[in-house]
Amino acid sequence: MVKMEVPCPLIFKIVFMVVVVVVVVVSSNAVVATPEFPAMFVMGDSIVDDGNNNNLNSLAKSNFMPYGIDFNGGPSGRFCNGKTIIDFLGELLGLPYLPAFADSSTTGGNVLRGVNYASAAAGILDETGRNLGDRYSLSQQVQNFESTLNQLRSQMDENSLSQYLAKSLVVIVLGSNDYINNYLEPSFYTSSYLYTPNDYADLLINHYTRQILTLHSLGFRKFFLADIGPLGCIPNQLATGLAPPRKCVFFVNELVKMFNTRLRSLVDQLNANHPGAIFVHGNTYGALNDILNSPINYGFSVTNRACCGMGMNEAQITCLPFSVPCVDRDQYVFWDAFHPTQAVNKILAHKAYAGSRSECYPMNIQQMISNNNLSS
Repeated sequence: MVKMEVPCPLIFKIVFMVVVVVVVVVSSNAVVATPEFPAMFVMGDSIVDDGNNNNLNSLAKSNFMPYGIDFNGGPSGRFCNGKTIIDFLGELLGLPYLPAFADSSTTGGNVLRGVNYASAAAGILDETGRNLGDRYSLSQQVQNFESTLNQLRSQMDENSLSQYLAKSLVVIVLGSNDYINNYLEPSFYTSSYLYTPNDYADLLINHYTRQILTLHSLGFRKFFLADIGPLGCIPNQLATGLAPPRKCVFFVNELVKMFNTRLRSLVDQLNANHPGAIFVHGNTYGALNDILNSPINYGFSVTNRACCGMGMNEAQITCLPFSVPCVDRDQYVFWDAFHPTQAVNKILAHKAYAGSRSECYPMNIQQMISNNNLSS
């Protein structure tokens, strides 16, 4: 048998060509599909804030450990151990992490995939959260978007901009602070003396509607409007001692339901009055309530206390710098006195993206994508 020897240079060339082919194939398979929405713009409070409060004169900050303990890059201003709902939703949509509006690098091309305007302690009402210091209220967040809009105008013509805005997604997560840091704080605010619960819910919806219509007039056509979760079940409220054992604070949840019912009705009204636009009601209350009522089904074992904090329910003092959080964070529904863990945020994002009609009304975000494709 004749033994043939292949010259070493030829071997190297063959190996190199094989590697190149493999890399090209792998790379082509790894390319992220074109985002279903050209951009996502987010307005809200600490549930979805990703750093806008970092440089404000505010007590509502989370740019320190152990916040971000499970986030790649560490503390960022996210009020969570890891990713927010928006981070997970962006991943589902093929979008990068959104830059915080207040970050100095959020200019030029960095705004083209969207911007996050959410601010911890912010509310629908301008005065909400003032007991915690500076914050960007909903009306200010809308004004901040108008600043971004001027940047977008410098990067595309009017026709392109109009299509871009019409196909972009707006997510709004607000209202919790209008109760926790307003109506339920009579020592700081007079709202509970001036308004009945029903009248207060009407007041919130009226202010909310005004800002939604402003965003619509600026060109947006796709809106996901999340309602308020069961605030009576968060560790902060359980630590007041007003709830029976293993129960939530009933009257707080009833307040929230008044707002949520009106928000769903508003969605019907907006969809009827604005053909060509889509307004979706995200049932955060129902989604979180289901997790709290059936935690084992979702892989949780701790529902009534915070992973990071001190005092009753680990929530009388919320997570402070260099606190030692729980080790089994994925078993907890709540990260601190007010906010869900990364594990819960992932579930909520998936429900927003592909949830049933009871979770996203009248459609989910994935179904909104089909409408985007039809209009292209």
